[in-house]
Amino acid sequence: MPLTVDLRDAAGASTGSVTLDEAVFGVQPNVPVLHQVVTAQLAAARAGTQSTKTRAEVSGGGKKPFKQKGTGRARQGSERAPQFTGGGIALGPKPRSYRQRTPRKMIQLALRSALSDRAAAGKVVVVDSWPWGTPSTRAAVEALSSLTVDGKVLIVLARTDEGAYKSFRNLPEVQLILAGELNAYDILCNDWIVFTRETLPGDSTVEEAAPGAAEEAAAAPEDEPAAAPGAAEEPVAATEDEAVAATEDEAGAVEEEDGDE
Repeated sequence: MPLTVDLRDAAGASTGSVTLDEAVFGVQPNVPVLHQVVTAQLAAARAGTQSTKTRAEVSGGGKKPFKQKGTGRARQGSERAPQFTGGGIALGPKPRSYRQRTPRKMIQLALRSALSDRAAAGKVVVVDSWPWGTPSTRAAVEALSSLTVDGKVLIVLARTDEGAYKSFRNLPEVQLILAGELNAYDILCNDWIVFTRETLPGDSTVEEAAPGAAEEAAAAPEDEPAAAPGAAEEPVAATEDEAVAATEDEAGAVEEEDGDE
């Protein structure tokens, strides 16, 4: 069954409908792939710059701390050993990369799985466009209220939506992301996803409502029922016959008057 959501404007009014691409929003979520891709993404975000010094890198330790025998203590060869204060760190962290190899097809499957999960829950909103040329945080708050989205919201923008970016960026519960940077982790971290027609992924079909269709539908019950075909023609024909008959009567009356004279 195709997934259909309303196409709305910034004021929350419906301007049509959108049939989401089933290849993107209608797949069965693959939880193991999601877990692996998200883990790899978080690992790649680590800097990997932590570092400690080994006993070969700390200063000191040029001579034996005390003689080998006669002290009653355990023999020691260097004060740079890990058991001494100021000594090196045993098995400490060193700079390294935490990146994991993730095939491109797994990343794409994880993205489709996350989008399908949100679409199945009814948490996908499609907006025609953001109309703000001048940034306005108040207008952004009103738009979210009109769209009836609450909680954490992920708004997918195009590079040309600069006014929308500046309007939403001060809201703490809103995360902004470019369409080309959309990923499974950010989708799972938010409750709602808001797309525009330009940023909606896949081959989705948009059906716009006809102008004035809502007004016509509201006024339809108040209109009078249409007349039956030919009903308007009969009275006209009858009127023409009556007019001809009246004209003949008048002509006959005039002839009778002339005859009397």
